[in-house]
Amino acid sequence: MFNKILIANRGEIALRILRACRELGIKTVAVHSTADRDLKHVRLADETVCIGGAAATGSYLNMAAIISAAEVTQADAIHPGYGFLSENADFAESVEKSGFVFIGPRSETIRLMGGKTTAKAEMIAAGVPCVPGSDGILPDDEAECLAIAEKVGYPVLIKAAFGGGGRGMHVVRKPADLIGSIKIARQEALQAFKDGSVFLEKYLEVPRHIEIQVLADEHGNAVFLGERDCSMQRRNQKVIEEATAPGITPAQRAEIGKLCTDACKRIGYRGAGTMEFLYENGRFYFI
Repeated sequence: MFNKILIANRGEIALRILRACRELGIKTVAVHSTADRDLKHVRLADETVCIGGAAATGSYLNMAAIISAAEVTQADAIHPGYGFLSENADFAESVEKSGFVFIGPRSETIRLMGGKTTAKAEMIAAGVPCVPGSDGILPDDEAECLAIAEKVGYPVLIKAAFGGGGRGMHVVRKPADLIGSIKIARQEALQAFKDGSVFLEKYLEVPRHIEIQVLADEHGNAVFLGERDCSMQRRNQKVIEEATAPGITPAQRAEIGKLCTDACKRIGYRGAGTMEFLYENGRFYFI
């Protein structure tokens, strides 16, 4: 059990962590920017440390300042919540090397699952059903790209290999539009995620978006916590999430839950995680 946890986040996210720590009898440290000094989580924490100015780049994304705050307050662990640095492999690695526990996945797991193509390859190896598509990042050779798309079958979906939110994503319904769409997607991905790598998948016309929640520890145990339907979206951003997902049978739920927990054990996943699927005609496809 930890004696003291530093919360590297703010607002509602920080409050959830703080409440859990209080129920477990763990002391908390709230880091904050100059603009957030009066937020509720800062007032409720046992200790507080100002780590920078109002801009997130100088505070909540400042890895050195967060780790220094943990050192000064003699915290045992750092909880990043979600967003900000929670999926930053370099931060997770720096936290562990500095002698603290990173409450989240290991840095090597974050790197492995941070890229959609590497994550998909791992899921295929684990027996998790995936949307048919290119085996990895699309090459520069245009003829090869056209051949790959023809093999997958139109319509296809061009996607950025890193990041999300619908950026770098384009539906292509005929060969004449493929190369132009790939170029646009690469540029969008480069601007948004500093990496222009893209890949393609078979485009499913009317799928539902189902998310599977898992929880795994560092001893190789993993449990399935249920699923939710996130199909109602606007501009690729979720509007409503419904749990449990309607129309999923107990047998389907048990099957996909086991596949996901087995995959977590295979890659050595640690912490809470969400695995995203498309669901069409009674079948799940990892994305």
